[in-house]
Amino acid sequence: MDETKSTQTESSGTSGVEEARKGPGGVVLDVDISEAGYEAGDKRISGIAFEVRQGELLGLIGPNGAGKSTTIKAVLGLLKHSKAKVSIGGENKSYAYVPEQPVFYEDLTLWEHLDLAAAAYGLPYESFADAAEKLLQQFGMDHVRHDLPAGFSKGMKQKMMLMLGFLVKPDIYIVDEPFIGLDPRATKDFLRLLEAERQRGAGVLMSTHVLDTAEKICDSFVLISGGIMQATGTLEDIRAEAGLPEGSLFDCFDLLA
Repeated sequence: MDETKSTQTESSGTSGVEEARKGPGGVVLDVDISEAGYEAGDKRISGIAFEVRQGELLGLIGPNGAGKSTTIKAVLGLLKHSKAKVSIGGENKSYAYVPEQPVFYEDLTLWEHLDLAAAAYGLPYESFADAAEKLLQQFGMDHVRHDLPAGFSKGMKQKMMLMLGFLVKPDIYIVDEPFIGLDPRATKDFLRLLEAERQRGAGVLMSTHVLDTAEKICDSFVLISGGIMQATGTLEDIRAEAGLPEGSLFDCFDLLA
């Protein structure tokens, strides 16, 4: 299931999430990863640093094995071997994580998953029920509200994860490959809801391989290859780095990754 949490002060380990002051720029996610990996001495990424501001959508892009998933795990504090400083700002200092691979409880229905998430974070039942009904209708999942997700298609499971993320309205969304398994209508619904959340002031960190869509919706990018940042900034910045003033994101990616 997705994880929507309020941040705590930095732990005694080398990786964790600490409170951040909401500065003039409205930073809702501040990341500085010195290095991180899955085992001692196995450094997968290093020198990864970026910010996400209120209303901003930052695209984390790179080839397979570049270090995108490791970066997200380091941001979430899920790696034991990590030297990272991650700060979350915003009004509630909270985040929602939508994983690439759906995670769910086999004995709970879709509605029960939504109800559990709402109860865990103290949402009043009336506001939860209203929001959940709208999401069920929006994603065309009303007819399976009382079904177990184990019988869902991959796309339906992904819709469930997105619904859980949108339910709580955090300060920052961390979304890993959201378009996998989504049909065109669900993709449009997801993008519409994401835009509404950005208008509300939420920031978004999104890892994706769908570069044509990323080019249209992302405000800025972090391109990772070989475990390090190869380029960062707006599309114009990426074009300048690649030496392609009129190039598409795909063309720049091909040169820089």
